[in-house]
Amino acid sequence: MRVVAIQPRLALGEVEANLRRIERLVDAAVAEHAPQLVCLPESMTTPNLYDRRMRTVARPLIGEPLALLRRLARRHDCLVGGGFIAVRGEDARGTYALCEPGGDVHLHDKDQPSFWEHNYYAPGVDPGIMRTSLGVLGCANGWEWGRTRTVRRLRAGGARMVVGGMHFPGVPDWKLTAAWFRDRDNHLLTQYCRETPPRLARMLGVPVVHPSHVGDFTMATPLAPGLSWRSACLGETQICDADGVPLARLSYGDGEGWVGADVELPVDPRPRDPTPDTFWNASFPLSAHLVWYAGNAHGRAKYLAMKRLGLHRWQAGEPAADLPALARAEDLPPVEDPGRPAGRAGSPARAGAVDRG
Repeated sequence: MRVVAIQPRLALGEVEANLRRIERLVDAAVAEHAPQLVCLPESMTTPNLYDRRMRTVARPLIGEPLALLRRLARRHDCLVGGGFIAVRGEDARGTYALCEPGGDVHLHDKDQPSFWEHNYYAPGVDPGIMRTSLGVLGCANGWEWGRTRTVRRLRAGGARMVVGGMHFPGVPDWKLTAAWFRDRDNHLLTQYCRETPPRLARMLGVPVVHPSHVGDFTMATPLAPGLSWRSACLGETQICDADGVPLARLSYGDGEGWVGADVELPVDPRPRDPTPDTFWNASFPLSAHLVWYAGNAHGRAKYLAMKRLGLHRWQAGEPAADLPALARAEDLPPVEDPGRPAGRAGSPARAGAVDRG
C-alpha cells in the first residue's frame, strides 16, 4: 500500500492556525501521492513544549482536531491519523486518532507522558492495537517509539505495521553548557532520532510510518523560571520497510514537507533484531536522562495538584465526552466537509515540500 508521512513546522500554542496548516499539507500530499494512509505527528495542534501557552491547547476529544481528521479521511478516501492533547472525561491525554474514510475512529493514548509533558496530560492504558480496514496496525505515540514495552505490546497484539507520530526537541543553546549540550549531546540526540524508526521496524519485523515535527522554537525551562530554552524540533520523518531500511526520509535540513512510499504488510512478522531487557530500546545522552527524571517528577506533581484545585482550563464546566478505543461512525457527529476533494493521481515515492524556510 502507499503511505504518506507529513513533517510540519507548527507554531507554539496556535491551535487553529496549525490545524489550517495541517489541512493544506494533507491536501497537497494526497494530491501528489494518492495514498491509502496519511500519518501526521503526535501533538499536531502545537509543538509539545514547556510554556504557559500549552495551558490553552487541550481540546475536547470530540472537537475540531478530531473533526478535521475525519473530514480529511472522507475527503480523500484514505485513513488519516494525527495526535493532539484531548480532554477525555476527567483527564487530558496525549491521544492519537486514526480515522477511517467511512467515519470510524481508532484511538490510542500515550502510555506515559515524557519530560515536561506530564504538566499537561495523564498516562493512558490502552494497548494501541488498531484493527483497521488496512489490517492490524500498532500505534506508537511520542517516546513510545523508544521503549521496549512498546515492542512487546505491539508484538503481542499482532501489529503488521506501526503508525503514530513523534516530537523530538533538541538541547538548549545555553553558552555555559555549549561544550556539553550543543557540541556533543545534540549530535548524539540527532543520531538517536535518525535511528529510532529503523530500530523499531527491525525489532518488530514490520514497516513503520514515523512522522515528526520540525522547526526552531523558544520555550521556558522547567524548574528554572526566566531561563529560555532555544532549540529546534529535529525532524527525522521516515517510512521504513520491515528490515528497517528507510524508503523515504525528511531530516531537519529538509524542513517542512511530506514523503510517500509503498510498503508491504507482512503476513507473519518476524523480528530482525532482539529486544533488549531494558526500559529503553537504545541508549541516548545522559542529559536527556536527567531531564527525563526531573521533568517527569515535576510535571506529574504539578498536573495532579492543579487537577485537585480545579485549575486546568479544561476543567471548567462539565467533564468532556469520551470514546472507546474504536468509535463507530454512527456514534459520532456526522462528517461535514465544505472542502472539495483534491486530485488522487499517483506519483513515484519522493518528497514534497511547501515551505522549507
